[in-house]
Amino acid sequence: MKLRDQAYQRFTRGLLAREIRAGQFVSQRELVELTGMPLGAIRELIPRLEADGLIRTVPQRGMQVAQVDVRLIRDAFGFRVLIEREAAAQFALRAPDEALRRLRDQHEEVLAASAKGVTPALIARAQAVDDGMHATIVDALGNGIVSNAWRVNQLKIRLIRQSETRLYADLVAPVMRVHLDVIDALASRDPARAAAAMESHIAGSRDRALGIGDAAPAEGSARRAAAPDTGAGTRASRHQNRAATPRATRGGRR
Repeated sequence: MKLRDQAYQRFTRGLLAREIRAGQFVSQRELVELTGMPLGAIRELIPRLEADGLIRTVPQRGMQVAQVDVRLIRDAFGFRVLIEREAAAQFALRAPDEALRRLRDQHEEVLAASAKGVTPALIARAQAVDDGMHATIVDALGNGIVSNAWRVNQLKIRLIRQSETRLYADLVAPVMRVHLDVIDALASRDPARAAAAMESHIAGSRDRALGIGDAAPAEGSARRAAAPDTGAGTRASRHQNRAATPRATRGGRR
């Protein structure tokens, strides 16, 4: 791997680890210290970070990590809708049953664990399950250009999450339930329903980042309102009780 690619990986790792903050000013020397890469690699890295919208050069002040503002939030989540609506529709048509079962199991396990108390370790696990579901659906398109562009956008989502939409203890269970609504829509094999469920979910995350209403609990009801399905209310109640329901008593789910 080329040095500039290693530097990019280490920079993005710093974003994920919250070692680099939105709006932070950094110098080339600080990037050398942060990444552990030579100055030459950093100089090659900077144009790529600028092209990806992760930093910008401010005259007489240096380089600034992307700032979180209304425009970034709307643009980043809008990009997600463009990609993930179609990805969800295609996943509903093509995903093997085993992939859907695996996603469902991961979310139900986190939801069940949350009923016993939400710990920092469980929050990290829930975040990984959250990110993993979206990556699985996008990567299933089989388009490397789309996947790469989506991952760059996810770095901007990470910047937003640092202060706005990171999973906190009181959001773990609601977000898992919303994801289970999306998985139900995917399992219906109805591409329009799957696309609508994904868009509703992303819109809820966007609204939470913008501070609009009680977005997390509302996401599931928005999805149910958009889906003409008489069993939707029953499914919502089932998700509410999943954390307290032994897996063996859910007859026929597997």
